[in-house]
Amino acid sequence: MVSYLQRMWACRYFWISLVQIDLRARYRRSLLGVGWSLIRPLMFTLILCLVFQKLFRRGDVWTYAPYVLSGLTLWDFLTTATKQGCQCFFQGESYIRQHPSPLAIFPLRTALTEAFHFSVALVVLMGFSLALHGPGVMMAWWSLVPAFVLLVLVAWSLATLAGMMNVFFQDTQHLCDVVFQILFYATPIIYYTGDLGTGRMGWVLTHCNPVVPFLDIVREPLLHGRVAAPAVFAVAALITLLLTTAAALACARLQRRIIFHL
Repeated sequence: MVSYLQRMWACRYFWISLVQIDLRARYRRSLLGVGWSLIRPLMFTLILCLVFQKLFRRGDVWTYAPYVLSGLTLWDFLTTATKQGCQCFFQGESYIRQHPSPLAIFPLRTALTEAFHFSVALVVLMGFSLALHGPGVMMAWWSLVPAFVLLVLVAWSLATLAGMMNVFFQDTQHLCDVVFQILFYATPIIYYTGDLGTGRMGWVLTHCNPVVPFLDIVREPLLHGRVAAPAVFAVAALITLLLTTAAALACARLQRRIIFHL
């Protein structure tokens, strides 16, 4: 494992340049540039606030809007990294055929590209939080650093696993669309956890959903100015460890075989 990480680090200029190429290609000749990555969550938040205010008679729009926006940006980060990860090895096929570089750098390329957009959204959320709650919330923002690291590792793991699966089973991307559509409504992104009540369904969706701990470690410092509970960070770290281990094992097992299936 140490040797593999050293090989990845030795290729750092290569995968950093790949990330730069992806960002330039996406926003070449674009008037708004990186601002396009914020338009979807911002517009979706606006529509949801207007609809839910009327439908559920919510009067706390200025509290609800950052709640939805934070959930949507994190959700977009993880789902886009996974969907783009489905094509990461096909996208890097020419490089894989020319040089025996570590396969992990290709999903890392995808994860870092989406992490850039997520970091821009975080800056916007920090601005909203500062405007709504004052400078007192900044005391807890340090916890966003380990949260960001965990999320990047999760994004890399999901991109790696999705990419590996898609090489052997090319309906993976379509399957991801279906699964994420279901999981979106089973995750407290556009509704509060308290809206589910205290029944069995509410408990399952709150305590058995692997996305919830990551939402909490991002929302707590941004929306409430406090660090998430240690137990929540521990659960998020455990999920990250399991996903990262699975992705690392997949890379180790399929490193030499995947070229014959591209």
